[in-house]
Amino acid sequence: MTFNINGVEFKSVDKGTGDTILFVHGSNNDYRTWTPQLEAFSDTYRTISYSRRYHYPNESIPETADYSMDEQLDDLQAVIEQLGVEKVHLVGHSYGAFLGLLLAIRGSSAIQSLTLIEPPIFTLFISIPPKPQEILGLLLSRPRTAIAIIRFAVTGLNPAVDAAKKNDMEKALEIFGKAILGEKAFNSLSSERLEQASVNNIKAEYLGSGFLTLDEADVAQVTLPTLLVNGADSPALFHRFNERLHDLLPTSQRIIIPQASHIVHQDNAFAFNAELRAFLEKHSVT
Repeated sequence: MTFNINGVEFKSVDKGTGDTILFVHGSNNDYRTWTPQLEAFSDTYRTISYSRRYHYPNESIPETADYSMDEQLDDLQAVIEQLGVEKVHLVGHSYGAFLGLLLAIRGSSAIQSLTLIEPPIFTLFISIPPKPQEILGLLLSRPRTAIAIIRFAVTGLNPAVDAAKKNDMEKALEIFGKAILGEKAFNSLSSERLEQASVNNIKAEYLGSGFLTLDEADVAQVTLPTLLVNGADSPALFHRFNERLHDLLPTSQRIIIPQASHIVHQDNAFAFNAELRAFLEKHSVT
């Protein structure tokens, strides 16, 4: 299946019949990241995974274009509209989970349930780049979260951006990957998985306009059934983020998948799939 949004084609995989699950991938990924889920759920669900704008095998980003979260969010909404169904279970990973949360905040009536795997919700706490007073305030109010953000910025994001500015994309991927996954998990990536990350290692994403701002009051108004997912071995940053979302989202459930880092749905697909199936069955469309 191919989606066409304002003349741009988005490749996808569409398997099975039944209630619809739409899977939305994160950074350094494409529709292939959800293969274990499409295989597991297409027996009883219609499962769809699409590659977001500029991700393999879609058209690459033009040299001067911005990697815009606003645009990615509009794309997600358009994809759902083109599915021709009233409701979808929306499952997002990382950047894709952030998009799912933003679409729910928009008030999309097409979302039946929301599954968020480690969304990088920095802008719920600080601006990007952060103002000194924001960091100070966060250190006073939420010191564990502040320390996790500072550590990620100093050891991961900032040096990865510097490498991207020098067009050393292999170095940018290594730095960013170790910060997101943890060094052990990154070094354990298979050659196939590393190739997928490399082909989707988009310079403009490091250097672009970044993330949209989140507001706690807006998040708290989302009343959709929401499953918040962490990997037990993921960096502390993502645990702090989901802890806060769990506090704010009135109908959320939080789970931690053992033997998994940030790529939870791949690292321990069996355990993740079991938890997701149980959640979806509780919140079926029909």
